[in-house]
Formats: sequence, C-alpha cells, structure tokens
Amino acid sequence: MSQGWKITVIVLAVAGIVSTPLVWLLDGPDTGQMVGAAIQAAAGIAALVWAVFQRPTRTGPRDHAVETGEAEDGGVTGIRRRGGQGQGAATAERTGDARGDGSVSGIDYTP
Repeated sequence: MSQGWKITVIVLAVAGIVSTPLVWLLDGPDTGQMVGAAIQAAAGIAALVWAVFQRPTRTGPRDHAVETGEAEDGGVTGIRRRGGQGQGAATAERTGDARGDGSVSGIDYTP
C-alpha cells in the first residue's frame, strides 16, 4: 500500500469512528442506534489498525538484461547502478564477456 493510500484510509477510518456514532450518542440514542454506533466504530477501528500495519509498496526500477554483448576496458555488459542506487529488482541473464580492468559482466553496484 502506498503512503498516500495509507494516509487516506487512516483519515477515513478516524472520521468513521468519530462522526456518526458521536452524533447518535449525543442525541439520546435508542438500542438500534447504539448497536449501529458500536458496529461503525468497530469497523473504523479495524480499518485504522489494518492501515497502520500495512507496509509501503516498494517502488523503483525493474532492470532486466539478457544476452548482452562484450565489455572491454571498464565497460559493463549488463546493468550499472551507481552506488547501489534504486530499490527495484535488477536481473542479468546470459551476459557477455567482460575483459580488461574494471569491466563487469552482470550487475555493477560500485560507486
């Protein structure tokens, strides 16, 4: 769940917990209104607890390199992520040969 959706659910849950049950309870509720207020408050609390414990979805690049060519003299055959930047997935399959100083075949996370 993204941070924006999480905040939205929390705000709506708090509004659901407080709004209608509060109006019903201040107006001298009958039994049906008490039950309705309790159910609405419980549903709002459940939504609030659920939203609080949701982890944000990971976003970022999804890099994929397949059957790349050859790298020489510091080149990269595959994927280069300077300093490990990015949180998404990176996969390299059947990358080509890397020859020479600093050449990389696969995924390069160096600064």
